[in-house]
Amino acid sequence: MTNLRIPGPTPCPDEVLKEMSRQMINHRGPEFARILNDATDKLKQLFMTKNDVFLLTGSGTGGLEAAVVNTLSPGDKVLSVSIGVFGDRFAAIARQFGAEVIPLCFEWGKSANIDEIRQALKKESSIKAVMVTHNETSTGVTNDLAKISSAVKEYDKLFLVDAISSLGSIELPVDEWHCDITITGSQKGWMVPPGLVMVAVSEAAWKANAEAKMPRFYWDFAKAKSYLEKGQTPWTPAVSIVFALSVALDMMLKEELPNIIARHVRMAEKTRNGVKALGLGLFAEEGYASNTVTSIAASDGLDIKELLRILREEHQTILGGGQQHLAGKIFRIGHLGWVTEEDIDNVLKALKVALPQAGFRSKK
Repeated sequence: MTNLRIPGPTPCPDEVLKEMSRQMINHRGPEFARILNDATDKLKQLFMTKNDVFLLTGSGTGGLEAAVVNTLSPGDKVLSVSIGVFGDRFAAIARQFGAEVIPLCFEWGKSANIDEIRQALKKESSIKAVMVTHNETSTGVTNDLAKISSAVKEYDKLFLVDAISSLGSIELPVDEWHCDITITGSQKGWMVPPGLVMVAVSEAAWKANAEAKMPRFYWDFAKAKSYLEKGQTPWTPAVSIVFALSVALDMMLKEELPNIIARHVRMAEKTRNGVKALGLGLFAEEGYASNTVTSIAASDGLDIKELLRILREEHQTILGGGQQHLAGKIFRIGHLGWVTEEDIDNVLKALKVALPQAGFRSKK
């Protein structure tokens, strides 16, 4: 069996996959309404929010676009805090729709500096919103979202959070941390195939929505809200994935969120300690390394492309490579969602064999 250890899509439990084989039902009927309303209520528990939560059919990137077009108008100034590929993508979306993006970019592998965020907000008082990626899978770094939120709200700005690879796996109390738009995706820690975006919308975000002038049709939160009141979605939902999510949410609530978060801490520590024991070095800044994906730097002759090939073809182990300018410089091990210690042990065993074959000569 293939050991898929990338930061998404992640493996799905058998119960979740089995639920997807159900026959279709009327997505405008009472049975689907019960499933949708139940899933929404359970998502609110796991988001730790009393705000509106919507299930949208699409990818995480669609959720980022929805956050932008539902709260901003062309010409609005937004501070884009970026530490990697997905922070840059969030900014690109806002720029595409006409926002005036003020980039605040940090070295890949590092976390965002809170003082610099404060300085940027102090310097430009007309900034309307701050966009940030909580957990940057391209570099394996988790930002200190609580502190960033404190800085953002000190200056009374709208807070748009990409929590696609963190929510449900890493601590993120949405209401307590004053997140105005919070986006996550089904294929990450939620143990479900790709296809659903889950979004929480605060009262402040609704006020911004009432004034927002960016074009939107498919990603219209107001339509999502009006249809949810009838137990429906505005457009045809990914019915089978909603079935799957319903089962996954029950599994998560049974495990309980504090235990899920603690499990991800254990998996991350096991992974980091294991790769260090093999003589490898971590890429992410110490103290901010992600609990959902570990990034490892190439060193000592290691050919990452060859390593990933050997792992895939000879050990049925799939890891992620680096993206953009990190291609060939790092590789990544995903450990979020449905993951056990045995899964990580098997990755480490495969690495021990494959590393020397890929040119690695440990100095340990």
